[in-house]
Amino acid sequence: MVSIVISIIAGIVGIVAGIIAGKFIFARDTKKQVEDADQQAQRIIADAQMQAETLKKEKIVEAKERFVQLKSEHDKEVLERNRKISDVENRLKQKEVSITQKEVNLDKQLKDNEAIKENLNRQLEVVSQKRNELEKHQEEHIRRLEKIAGLTAEEARNQLIESLKQEAQSRALSIQQDIIDDAKQKANKEARKIIIQTIQRTAAEQAIENAITVFNLETDEIKGQIIGREGRNIRAIEAATGVDLIVDDTPEAIVLSSFDPLRREIARLSLQRLISDGRIHPARIEEVVEKTRKQLEEQIMEIGERTVIELGIHGLHKELVRIVGKMRFRSSYGQNLLMHSREVANLCGLMASELGLNPKLAKRAGLLHDIGKVPDEETELSHALLGAKLAEKYGENPAVVNAIGAHHDEMEMQYVISPVIQACDAISGARPGARREIMQQYLQRIKELETLALTYQGVEKAYAIQAGRELRVIVEADKVTDNDSDKLSFEIAQKIQTEMTYPGQIKVTVIREKRAVNIAR
Repeated sequence: MVSIVISIIAGIVGIVAGIIAGKFIFARDTKKQVEDADQQAQRIIADAQMQAETLKKEKIVEAKERFVQLKSEHDKEVLERNRKISDVENRLKQKEVSITQKEVNLDKQLKDNEAIKENLNRQLEVVSQKRNELEKHQEEHIRRLEKIAGLTAEEARNQLIESLKQEAQSRALSIQQDIIDDAKQKANKEARKIIIQTIQRTAAEQAIENAITVFNLETDEIKGQIIGREGRNIRAIEAATGVDLIVDDTPEAIVLSSFDPLRREIARLSLQRLISDGRIHPARIEEVVEKTRKQLEEQIMEIGERTVIELGIHGLHKELVRIVGKMRFRSSYGQNLLMHSREVANLCGLMASELGLNPKLAKRAGLLHDIGKVPDEETELSHALLGAKLAEKYGENPAVVNAIGAHHDEMEMQYVISPVIQACDAISGARPGARREIMQQYLQRIKELETLALTYQGVEKAYAIQAGRELRVIVEADKVTDNDSDKLSFEIAQKIQTEMTYPGQIKVTVIREKRAVNIAR
């Protein structure tokens, strides 16, 4: 037991001794570390002091360099400013010198101007004296001339002005005529080319409408039925249709005479129905004529619609379509109006294409240009103005309205297609075989041509030759000079162009002949 206790105590003592020995060793190590740390700290502080000293030296060097740089820049600015100030001072000195020199020159120039002014005043006085002397000599000279010529200066001046005026008018007229001839030559050449191309591309019939229609019969016995008892049937037909029936010895034929083709067509169809039916009496005649008239109205619409479709014209008012169909039964100087309008429409379309215009619009105006010739009611307006009024009423294009109204120069032409319509109308009406003219109208036109020329002073005789295509005017040589002949020819041609209506063109030739006759005995 005691040994155990002693062992335990010995163990405890050993442990305590170990602990004490460990603490002693730890304390010794810790002291060494502290000493090392102090040494390291002193080294860091020494390094820091060395770096701070180095940095301080560097900053001092940089500050000195910056100071030197700023001082250099400042010195440069001062030098530049001083240089500029010096330049300004030099310029001011130069300006002062220049101003002084100019003042000296100006004083000198003023003195020179004064001398020149005095010299000019002296010369003006001399000129004034010379002018007064010249005026006196001129007045004396004029008095001598007036005494010699027997005319005053005013009269001589007026005569000179009048002679110069006449000469200027003559020259102006000659120049004007030359310009017009040159322009006409060039325009006619181009226009002739376009017109010939247009005519060559258009084929037209040459048939002439007559004022009568021959109605063929199967036998002459039907003539008696048409005449009726005491002529009541033929009177009823004439009263209902407005057509004259000529029943003569012509075998198997009756002649229907009327200026209106529409009435003749109604009479022809009515007779055809009456003969086919066999019942011919006044009541039946009136009934058949009325039915035929209604049927013909439908046929007129069909003709109008077919015409506008064939020509490629769209959007035409129904009333205008009816008027176009109605033209089939009208004629002008023997030329069927619908055929003429179709021909004008085709010509207008071709010519407008050649000229770069709207062919559809031109064709439309060409078809409608004569719608005023088939009015439903009588009116005092000309067919051109009435046609323009109808076209405007039914909503046609303003260019079409103007072309219709202006194709006989009764309205001012405002659109380019208007002269095209006028030209194509003249081409269609003036071509050979298109129209025929009544003898009385032809003679009247010839007489009007000659009368128009005789209204001018100095005209002795006037003859219309070549079927009215040339007017020859013979003037008195003592009253009309050669220059007046040119003027007279021009004026007559202009008056014919503005006051008369004629196909084609009329050439005006003025003849002045001076004859000297003596007799040797």
